[in-house]
Amino acid sequence: MDSTGFKRKFIILSIIVCISGFSQGLLLPLISFIFEDRGISPTLSGLHASGLYIGVFVSALFIEAPLRKYGYMPMIIIGGATVGISLFLFPAFESIWFWFVLRLIVGVADNVLHFSTQTWLIQSTPPKQMGKIIAFYGLFFSFGFMIGPKVSELVVFNEALPFIVSGVLTMIAWPLIFLLPDAPGAKPVDSGVPSSFFNTLKNFKAVIITSWACFLMPMLFGIFEGSLNTNFPVFALRNDFEISQVTWILPMFSFGAILLQVPIGALGDRVGRGRLISVLLLLGAGAFFLMEVYTSSFWLLMVLFILAGIFVGSMYSLGISYMADMTPSYNLPAGNLIAGMAFSVGSILGPVIGGAVITGTAGNMYFSFFVVAILIVFLLNIVYMVTKRDYVKG
Repeated sequence: MDSTGFKRKFIILSIIVCISGFSQGLLLPLISFIFEDRGISPTLSGLHASGLYIGVFVSALFIEAPLRKYGYMPMIIIGGATVGISLFLFPAFESIWFWFVLRLIVGVADNVLHFSTQTWLIQSTPPKQMGKIIAFYGLFFSFGFMIGPKVSELVVFNEALPFIVSGVLTMIAWPLIFLLPDAPGAKPVDSGVPSSFFNTLKNFKAVIITSWACFLMPMLFGIFEGSLNTNFPVFALRNDFEISQVTWILPMFSFGAILLQVPIGALGDRVGRGRLISVLLLLGAGAFFLMEVYTSSFWLLMVLFILAGIFVGSMYSLGISYMADMTPSYNLPAGNLIAGMAFSVGSILGPVIGGAVITGTAGNMYFSFFVVAILIVFLLNIVYMVTKRDYVKG
């Protein structure tokens, strides 16, 4: 592909994923604010938030075959349109259980959208630019995710307004795919075997053997995203922060990720992603430990959220690049699916465990939960780096 065509593709796919990030960044704290106002417990709120990521996880088992059969464009259209319609349906119903179903649907559709755009971009990117390009792609998602919580503040004027804004932007974004002349007919690289559920499972096994530790980073990022955007609003409101303060603190994690995401991605291309990830994890653990010390300070939490974002806010894109380094090109769709599943597992566990920690300790150990999770991933990555077999990507 010529450079002009690649740039156009990159820009359009990044805009689509930016609006998707915006919708996710808005939806999580928005529903937490609404549930806290209704007196719903943090544990139930966390369980409810897991619906989005249950949808992501379940859909990951079945996406590869239709993507290989129908190509990127139909999957992006279906995913984007479904997310937009679902967002419009939230204010039409009051039932929290119907909202749970809508979250499931959004999770499925969002995963279809992300998996398709991400796999297409990775397949089109020159290997020597992989870290940098994926970092830029992640930056666009992080930017959208950063804006989302601030827009959720519109709930103080009208409960339906944030849902409508997000739905309109989503329905504007996905049709941009029609501007790509090579979109019709574009499909993943042929793996040489028929597309089926069972072959997907075989591909999963092959990827896990070579790249298992790479998926710890998306899982960890899922813990951050799910818990911070679901549990932290509850934690903060119960510690006498105002909604306006919460919607300033929350985006700072994504802001920190944006600040150095591209340089960090490029640095990983040069020094090796395994070693870079290990250093960043330790620095991130330190930032969350300090949050435990300064839980009542608005300004210090703002600064620490930025630092945490700088250190560990790039873990998803770093994990994807790490996986791309270690995985044969014909198995990249399976690798991306596993990354999405790992992210969804973290995003399910994060709100549930975070909500339980807030309930069980009155919020006293909330940030320690992140420290423990980071240190576990750090140790497992060290084990992987020490014990992995020599492997040449095919």
